[in-house]
Amino acid sequence: MKILIVEDNRANLMVLSQYVENFGATVLPAADGETAVRSFAAERPDLVLLDVILPDIDGFEVARRIRQQESNGEWTPIIFLSALGKDEDIEQGIMAGGDDYLHKPVSEVVLGAKVRAMERLIQMRGSLVKMASELDIANQELQRLSASDALTGIANRRYFDEHIAREWRRARRNASSLALMMCDVDNFKKFNDTYGHQAGDECLRRVAGAIATSLERGSDVAARYGGEEFVVVLSETTIGGALIVAEKIRHAVHALHIPHSASGSGKVTLSIGLAAAVPELDDPADSLVAAADHALYQAKHNGRDRVCRAVPALEG
Repeated sequence: MKILIVEDNRANLMVLSQYVENFGATVLPAADGETAVRSFAAERPDLVLLDVILPDIDGFEVARRIRQQESNGEWTPIIFLSALGKDEDIEQGIMAGGDDYLHKPVSEVVLGAKVRAMERLIQMRGSLVKMASELDIANQELQRLSASDALTGIANRRYFDEHIAREWRRARRNASSLALMMCDVDNFKKFNDTYGHQAGDECLRRVAGAIATSLERGSDVAARYGGEEFVVVLSETTIGGALIVAEKIRHAVHALHIPHSASGSGKVTLSIGLAAAVPELDDPADSLVAAADHALYQAKHNGRDRVCRAVPALEG
């Protein structure tokens, strides 16, 4: 344990240093306020014993400067040492950033008790900070899991519903185009019937991975909509830009070369419906979802393994 002792009286400094060494701690001596502030910055002591009356800046100012050096989550106990005993002096010390106040002359027994009490507080605070950090990590993981699809690892339907509503509002504020694509694995029921549900699950995982890796912007979101359906939200994107991304995704699924003997192409393919819009004041986000879903139906109706755009009235 390192203890910074700030005391301009040489005799008092020697006595306090001896006390501290008897506790088994390392002494960092300072005879004035400026030296104390520099020493704190360089050494980061575990505790500060601070005289109030110093030859340059007073102890209250030293305490304030020490607190300014501490970053978020840091705390170093400061115990003021002074012959001043008025209530307002004690209050000023606490307001300046002090944690305790001892009257001079200080006995070794009292100082030892105070130091041990501060040590316990440091340990307790360290434990609480560790627990808080672990809890924060656990909460972040819980939040991630609650937003993720258990099978594919991409975002789930719940996250999509929240995200599309949020992006729709943002697009309305910014008068920007929001694009949505609905993707469906072609003939997936036949795939399951032919290869089994385990193979079906693996197929969905691989398709989800191909969709997610085809997105280049951090703002683009892919989610599992349900069953073999996926959705992709593209912020600040027109129908033309979305078409480029959709074709990239379709070809990425082709490149997986997942065999599908019950499909006309002999491998797993994807049908995609696209819609884009600049939201009007009273338009709900559901209108964009419905438009993309209708375009997906057209892609299926027109022979699958293709991209279809929504009707022009809904395009951005």
